[in-house]
Amino acid sequence: MDRYEEQLLRRRVYGADHDHPGPRPDRCYAELVGGPLDGLLLDITGRPHEEVGTGVALATELGRFGAGGRAMYDPRPGDPTRFDWAGDTP
Repeated sequence: MDRYEEQLLRRRVYGADHDHPGPRPDRCYAELVGGPLDGLLLDITGRPHEEVGTGVALATELGRFGAGGRAMYDPRPGDPTRFDWAGDTP
């Protein structure tokens, strides 16, 4: 296992069970960069490339709109392992 994989396995996964918040070795993840969910991992296992390429709106209470709001993240061009924060939406 290389250094990147070791760091990846210590992180928390967005939406994961609180009893088992870390990533699993049989899944694929993208790191959320910036915004209210910075540093969390997003499970993208099995998502078609077209779906992942459009970005995601993730429910969070930590964003600008509080409870019920969503943080928007878009895949980083040329790096499918990172999604950059694009703003918040109600």
